[in-house]
Amino acid sequence: MTSTQVRQRILDVGIIPVIRCSSAREAFFAVEAVTAGGIPIAELTMTVPGAIDVIAELVRKLGEDVIIGAGTVLDGETAKRCIDAGAQFIVSPGFDLETVKLAKSLGTLVMAGALTPTEVITAWKAGSDFVKIFPCGNVGGAKYIKALKGPLPQVPMIPTGGVSQATAQEFLEAGAFALGVGADLVDPKAIAKGTPEVITENARKYLEIVRNFRAKQ
Repeated sequence: MTSTQVRQRILDVGIIPVIRCSSAREAFFAVEAVTAGGIPIAELTMTVPGAIDVIAELVRKLGEDVIIGAGTVLDGETAKRCIDAGAQFIVSPGFDLETVKLAKSLGTLVMAGALTPTEVITAWKAGSDFVKIFPCGNVGGAKYIKALKGPLPQVPMIPTGGVSQATAQEFLEAGAFALGVGADLVDPKAIAKGTPEVITENARKYLEIVRNFRAKQ
């Protein structure tokens, strides 16, 4: 799948589940639960033990039915290893020029992190396909996205941090391109208890929020 196709898939779905677990087993559990709820996208963070091997196994198992990305990528070397393992998009919590350049050179979609207007502009000019606004919830949430979109309407922003079922519509109304969602979707308690239906239902609810919002546009 090309970076253009990956971009379109993210736009179509509108939700990027962030998988941050304490083991490979939990990561597989979370991805399966999310996809069962209708979200064929998963961002597996580098904080997951053996994350790159997990990405390779997920890609082998799921093929192109589910887009697997790598999150919390801090440098170009790690980005290269993730892409070699089959990751179809790269996400950073902050802006690292080497990571953006590496991903772009390999034709892989990249989402650099930023917070301030200067960081957003820098990431966008460097070639980041999306700009991840993180940690968005700590600096005003949807109101902050709206403020950034005023002077920077051309930048496709994806807020992460502070996104919940209660705030998702507000972020979309503020101009978010898509939403990065962690624990409110991939519920740690559901993982610990082995109840995938909780995560699956969360995924369905998020998709419904996105569909309802877009139906009114």
